[in-house]
Amino acid sequence: MRSALRTPLCDLLGCEVPVVQTAMGYVAGSSLVAATCNAGGFGFLAGVTIPAERIEAEILRVKKLTGDKPFGLNFHMFQPNAQQLLDLAVKHKLRAVSYGRGPDAKVIGRLRDAGIVCMPTVGALKHAQKAIELGANVVTVQGGEGGGHTGGVSTTVLLPQVVDAVQVPVVAAGGFYDGRGLLAALAYGAQGIAMGTRFLMTLDSGVPSATLARYLATKDASQIAVSHLVDGMPQRMIPNEYLAMLQKASPLKRLRIALKLARQWKAQTGMTHAHALKVLWQGMREDAGGLAQTVMAANAPMLLQRSMVEGHPAEGVMSAGQVAALIGRLESCEEVIAGIVAQATDRLRELAATL
Repeated sequence: MRSALRTPLCDLLGCEVPVVQTAMGYVAGSSLVAATCNAGGFGFLAGVTIPAERIEAEILRVKKLTGDKPFGLNFHMFQPNAQQLLDLAVKHKLRAVSYGRGPDAKVIGRLRDAGIVCMPTVGALKHAQKAIELGANVVTVQGGEGGGHTGGVSTTVLLPQVVDAVQVPVVAAGGFYDGRGLLAALAYGAQGIAMGTRFLMTLDSGVPSATLARYLATKDASQIAVSHLVDGMPQRMIPNEYLAMLQKASPLKRLRIALKLARQWKAQTGMTHAHALKVLWQGMREDAGGLAQTVMAANAPMLLQRSMVEGHPAEGVMSAGQVAALIGRLESCEEVIAGIVAQATDRLRELAATL
C-alpha cells in the first residue's frame, strides 16, 4: 500500500511515506521523532527548545532508537547555540534541517554542500520564493488552519499558489490529519504533508496527560482561534485561563509579563547581554514581523513549557491547529501513519473506480 503513495520527497528525505512530523517546541524530542521515523514518516527534532547540553545526546538517541534512520533538526539563527546546531547537523550527517527566518545564502550553502536538505516553513508565496532564492531545496507551506504562528491565507488557496510558482518540492501543512488530507495535498501538487497537532496528540508525544486532556476536550474547531496577545504575532491556540487573563490585562501589565518571561528565557538559554542586544537590534532593523519574532523568542517558549513540559495547561499556551477538534482519541505514531496510508489508499482506489 505504501508504495502507491511514494513521492520523490520520500527519496529525498529517506522515508517510506510522505508524512512529516514538524518540530514542535518542547514536544518534538527524540522519543517522538524516533516513533515517527520507525512508523515510516520523517521527524524533526525541536532544536530550538532542547537545551544546548542535551541536543547531541538527543540526536544520538534518535539514531539508536531507529537503527540510524534519516531525520531532521529544526533551528533558528537567533538562538545563542545556532552555530552548535549547524555544526551538529553536519557532523552527524542529518538528512534535513527546518527553519523560519534567519539563515543566509552562505549558511544554507554550507548545509547543502554537506548533503543536507534545507526545508523552511513559509506562510506566504513571497516567503517561499525568497527562501528558494537563498538556497532552500524544499519548502513547507503552512496555511492559516495550522497551529502556532500562522498566516491568514487558507491552505486550499495558498498551496496551489505556491505549487504553481516554484520549481522545488512542496510539502503541505495546516489542516492535515488523515489519509483524505494526504490525498488532497498530492492532488494539489504537493509531494507530502507535514503535521504538528496530529503528532502532538499521540501516545508517543510525551505531552503531560493534563494538557492532552485539554486538547481532546476541544470539539469546536472555531474555538481554536488566532490571538495576538502572546507576542503580537498571530498564533492559533486553544483558549484557556491564561489567554483570558491576557485579554483582560492592560497593555502595561502585558508588557511587565513579557519582560519577566524574557528574563527567564534569557537565563534558561544562557543568552548573554551582548547576544540579546544583537538579536533585538536585528529585529528592529527588519519589519514589524521580524521584531515580533524576536519578542516571541523570549516569551512563547516559556509559556509553552508550562503546558507541554510542566503539565499546567491553565498557566501557559497550547498551540493547536483547527484539526485538534477532529481528533477524538490518542493513538501511537505507528497507528496514525498506518491509518493515513490505509485511508489514502482506499480513497485512491474509490476515486479510480468512480472516475
